[in-house]
Amino acid sequence: MPLDWLTASDSDVARLVVQRGLGAIYLIAFWGVLRQFRPLLGEDGLLPVPGYLAGQDFWQVPTVFQLGYTDRRLVALAWGGIAGAAAIVLGLPEGWPLPLTILLWAALWFGYLSIVNVGQTFYGFGWESLLLEAGFLAIFLGNAAIGPPVVVIYALRWLAFRVEFGAGLIKLRGDACWRDLSCMDYHHETQPMPNPVSWYIHRLPRWFHRGEVLGNFAAQLIAPFLLFLPQPVAGIGAVWMIFTQLYLVATGNYAWLNWITIVIAAAALPDAWFAPFVAVGPGGQLPAWFGATTLALALLVLVLSYRPVRNLLGQRQLMNFSFNNFHLVNTYGAFGSVTRVRDEVIVEGTDEAVLLPSTRWRPYEFAGKPGDPRRRPPQVAPFHLRLDWLMWFLPLSRMYGMGWFERFCQRLLVNDRSVLSMLRGNPFPDAPPLWVRSRLFRYRYSTWRERRQEGVWWVREPVGDYLPPMRLRR
Repeated sequence: MPLDWLTASDSDVARLVVQRGLGAIYLIAFWGVLRQFRPLLGEDGLLPVPGYLAGQDFWQVPTVFQLGYTDRRLVALAWGGIAGAAAIVLGLPEGWPLPLTILLWAALWFGYLSIVNVGQTFYGFGWESLLLEAGFLAIFLGNAAIGPPVVVIYALRWLAFRVEFGAGLIKLRGDACWRDLSCMDYHHETQPMPNPVSWYIHRLPRWFHRGEVLGNFAAQLIAPFLLFLPQPVAGIGAVWMIFTQLYLVATGNYAWLNWITIVIAAAALPDAWFAPFVAVGPGGQLPAWFGATTLALALLVLVLSYRPVRNLLGQRQLMNFSFNNFHLVNTYGAFGSVTRVRDEVIVEGTDEAVLLPSTRWRPYEFAGKPGDPRRRPPQVAPFHLRLDWLMWFLPLSRMYGMGWFERFCQRLLVNDRSVLSMLRGNPFPDAPPLWVRSRLFRYRYSTWRERRQEGVWWVREPVGDYLPPMRLRR
């Protein structure tokens, strides 16, 4: 039976972009696992995996670590993910037999699912589910020997639609500053992790920030619907979304959220637009068994879409929520509310045994989050500094630090090497501090005059104690 109708005739380049792009994001994600997972979640981490898994079965927490967690197994999984992702970036699986290509993508997906499902607070970000959903769809994209399955191309467009439209709706229903177009007056200053450009964008006129909000609404409430129209309209919608995401890349540190949105939106770009630059020959017909598999995928996505669609249409819209433990067909959204002021938790230590008003406290500088007012906000994305991101949430609610923040401070009292490896430096290189405390400061961007005269990017003032001084029991 001819299966031409199951093949997308103008998406060969789009498939190439999606596969290589997802491979690059997997590479960054698994490299982050190798660098950060053990001090955060390892056997001796801040939230140890073995304790989390106790009493939970596979269907409650689908993960390969149900067979037993050790840091060595974690490292092996991370290196395997890095190797598999690197092979995809290099294009090697495109020439493999189709079952092997499928197997590699499936292994990457389940490997990262295994990590996210035991990652607890440190992996509770929307882009984890986004990578897993996109990575699952990529299992069925095939290789160079066959044409791109039309079901998967449209499933990727449906994913891009939910990401953008969900974010647009959560804003309309959320903070009033989105409706009066003033949210961007605050956002560049109070966003989780500003980058080197954020200070300058914040200082632009208010009319510019009003334009940012309007452009955001256009990209999130209008462009997503274009993805399902004939070409070139679908491609125009995708470009519109991609341009907006690139603007976000340039003005903030959002890990790989923007890049993966760009990658899945690329599924709507037609081959004709790439003809002057890239020559990709059309693939062959889908094998019957693979065509049937893509139809089963379509049915699965259709069934699992019921709850996300109901969530989009409902008045109590959930943001970044998975309705199943496999993170398939999720609901998305970001910044439904925007904070007006920026509070930062600053961790300090001292080697003085007796605490007096004159005690000299030395701060711990983090790799990415604001600390020293003279330090320019760094560019860290697409790498995800998980500890730094959680530190941004602490002033919003103490629940974000439950179970790990006090333990983090205790580890500083013994100069724990694994914890210190996640920081920018150690102010006590010779011997650990005797006391550690955490204080809350209110930060704002410096003015042009303060920047010129004092050389500061931030101006801060103390608000009070977040965690009182603590020391080890003798």
